[in-house]
Amino acid sequence: MNKYVCEFIGTFALVFFGCATVLFMRSEVGLLGVAIAFGLSVVAMAYSIGPISGAHLNPAVSLGFFVSGRMRSNDLIGYVVAQCLGAIVASAVLYVIVQGKGGGYDVAANGFAQNGWSAYSAASAFLFEAVATFLFLLVILRATAEGGAGALAGLAIGLTLVMIHLAGIAVSGASVNPARSLGPALFAGGAALSQLWLYVVAPCLGAAVAGLALRTGIIAAGEAEPQAA
Repeated sequence: MNKYVCEFIGTFALVFFGCATVLFMRSEVGLLGVAIAFGLSVVAMAYSIGPISGAHLNPAVSLGFFVSGRMRSNDLIGYVVAQCLGAIVASAVLYVIVQGKGGGYDVAANGFAQNGWSAYSAASAFLFEAVATFLFLLVILRATAEGGAGALAGLAIGLTLVMIHLAGIAVSGASVNPARSLGPALFAGGAALSQLWLYVVAPCLGAAVAGLALRTGIIAAGEAEPQAA
């Protein structure tokens, strides 16, 4: 299977299962359940499409690999396009599903699993997204390097995403993924779109710093194929 198709499918699965849990089951499973849903989606994709594309599922992850020297520029573009399309299509499917709710579903009133900040400031949300993505990329880049986590890399990465959600859902929605934020924002509109810039800039900044840290040897990177799991 083509690696770009894998990235499309993998990102679709991440957004579909993660955001579906927010939309349909949040009151039943709580924030812990939401965090686990996103983490398990990454684990599942890591062990299914990971051997083909690396299961980045996230433009920030692909950027981190590029900056670290473990991905070519043409692959970066292809991965980002595939990931964003996967997130948008998953959000479109979820939008169709919510419209079938008895009595209707008001996206403006009930939200659409979009990321955003309200209880905390934009500066707090930006800092959390940047720092969390930096740490996420360090885990990913080291776990998948030679001498890293090996067959357990996918599990380590998925559990790290669970931890990120548990730590920051209340602050920023815990995106650390521009594609995951883009898809729902297009359908939620309003504040979700106006705040989308933060979920692109902050994760990409954190990922780029992590990639640079490994590329310059500040943190030993090891040698591995350009994959996330």
